[in-house]
Amino acid sequence: METGAVAMNNNNNIVNHHHEARATSTITIKGMLSLLMENIDENLDGGTKKVISLGMGDPTLTTLFHAPKVVEEAVADSLHSHKFNGYAPTAGLLQARIAIAEYLSRDLPYQLSSDDVFITSGCTQAIDVSVAMLARPGANILLPRPGFPIYELSAAFRGIEVRHYDLLPEKGWEVDLDAVEASADQNTAALVIINPGNPCGNVYSYHHLEKIAETAKRVGTIVISDEVYGHLAFGAKPFVPMGVFGSVVPVLTLGSLSKRWIVPGWRLGWFVTNDPSGTFREPKVVERIKKYFDLLGGPATFIQAAVPQIIANTEEIFFNKTIDNLRHTADICCTEIKDIPCIFCPYRPEGSMAMMVKLNLSLLEDISDDIDFCFKLAKEESVIILPGTAVGLKDWLRITFAADPCALGEGMRRMKSFCQRHVRKL
Repeated sequence: METGAVAMNNNNNIVNHHHEARATSTITIKGMLSLLMENIDENLDGGTKKVISLGMGDPTLTTLFHAPKVVEEAVADSLHSHKFNGYAPTAGLLQARIAIAEYLSRDLPYQLSSDDVFITSGCTQAIDVSVAMLARPGANILLPRPGFPIYELSAAFRGIEVRHYDLLPEKGWEVDLDAVEASADQNTAALVIINPGNPCGNVYSYHHLEKIAETAKRVGTIVISDEVYGHLAFGAKPFVPMGVFGSVVPVLTLGSLSKRWIVPGWRLGWFVTNDPSGTFREPKVVERIKKYFDLLGGPATFIQAAVPQIIANTEEIFFNKTIDNLRHTADICCTEIKDIPCIFCPYRPEGSMAMMVKLNLSLLEDISDDIDFCFKLAKEESVIILPGTAVGLKDWLRITFAADPCALGEGMRRMKSFCQRHVRKL
């Protein structure tokens, strides 16, 4: 499936790719990155040029970001207790659900209960559950462009029509609310937002989130709020969960331990109903959610059992250090980009671990589009970045800045050399 949008010949050159909408519905980020890695020239500079990957949002691949020691201790205590070797309830261990409900309620004007929380295998499973819950004949879902392609893939499997609304780079990647209203109809099952933003690095203000909630209410749909990067905000705007507006419109909040605690491989996520008005508590809705979770296998029981200790014992200094590191690496990225004429950053990232930059192809020769740029960059410079087409925005690039500062700086300098080598001759 991942190779459906990209075909390559024996010389590892791109020979064909479909239009933007087709590409984003058939390719995954991991699939695209795998293809780019295959295009690395291992004989480049005698094999001495180390591969620099700025494409995968996995902070554990760097030496800068580490899980706190209390996280490891919590899992070790849970495992060594020998109490959690059996199956967990399908909705997740009660103590984990209580801890997550209390954790999320800190930022809300109302209290969540354990009944609002379902444990998932990472945020990816939470995404699939949220889409599956909405599946019905003729249903459509509103997705951001650019966005995270797993939503489209899941919708395709469920037979749900995807309708895109644009994020506006000139407004800090805010939601085009007029486009949302124009796209929605009586069959619109949900509006998806990602905050802090992947792939854009944006953080929505309280005021903008309120407008999103009011718009969703007006068109008669719910909001799915992907907050896997929750609290990873390092700019002027603080992180505000969409659940704050749960009394305006029903909200499904998706999240995980992955990014904030630097443990993406543990696959501990959550699917949470933020709904003080009780829409999700209707018997048919509750029964549908519970029955769907009966089909799924959640994270390892001993990891679920560690969640209360992880949340209670992680010190604020750890979170602050992560934020400081992300601010520093984002600054490096933005500073280096200023020296690359063919790449433009319309918005300085304020959160998450990635940013979008615009590619000016008119300044380059023998580069046909963003995919061609990324494959040739991988081959010539051993630098991996993600073409914007993979996240729905042709001729843009997604750069992950959760990287070691030295590697990040070197990667950007190699990109500058690549652009200078391919600059259009006057």
